[in-house]
Amino acid sequence: MASERLERIRVSGDVPRHVAVIMDGNGRWARQRGLPRHMGHREGMKAVRETIEGAVEAGIEILTLFAFSTENWNRPEQEVAALMNLLQLYARKELPELRRQGVEVHVLGQIERLDAQTRRAVETIVNGTRGGTELRLNLMVSYGGREELVRAARLLAERVRDGTLAPEDIDEAALAGTLFTAGLPDPDLLIRTSGEYRISNFMLWQLAYTELHITPVLWPDFDREHLFEAVLDYQRRERRFGRVQAP
Repeated sequence: MASERLERIRVSGDVPRHVAVIMDGNGRWARQRGLPRHMGHREGMKAVRETIEGAVEAGIEILTLFAFSTENWNRPEQEVAALMNLLQLYARKELPELRRQGVEVHVLGQIERLDAQTRRAVETIVNGTRGGTELRLNLMVSYGGREELVRAARLLAERVRDGTLAPEDIDEAALAGTLFTAGLPDPDLLIRTSGEYRISNFMLWQLAYTELHITPVLWPDFDREHLFEAVLDYQRRERRFGRVQAP
């Protein structure tokens, strides 16, 4: 039976098409329980599953999860290795259920920085879910917003150098077309867990007019009801996009 929050979402009908999530608080969750940090990351896998299932139930079309940032490469080698192992485990363990639910997975970011075994896991989950029609899931791995914009500027400069693009033709659409999210609508809603009020170098271009929902819940404790509450919060907003009144 659908939850009361989900029923309210469906009555409103104004469901955000694209929801992005900064999954924060794994380390604090583990520390509060006297556990090593990697146990917090592992527990966070349950929250990923809950969020995906909740997104499908709510009718969200695109879900983007910030899984591993470029800055995360600077963490202790042991923790980085644990995170890579967790990504491999996720790809292996969740593939059948993702396929059953009609979730199509895309892994976006500097994938070339991943080790060979993790890249193979990424390819497996991407290829194994291709064609899913219920939800597009973007896992942002080895991703940073500033790095993405630098990469975009470099790609545009190369096209100008090669004579395939005139400088005066560089506009918002041209730049957006070089991003990892090319062809996708910008997020309507960004959820950040753990109560931190910052976007941590995440989707700097794409979040220009995104509604923000900050929850104090640590990521391992986040479930579909928390997702539904964020969507209800979004439905109470008036999105103006810089105008006086919403269209």
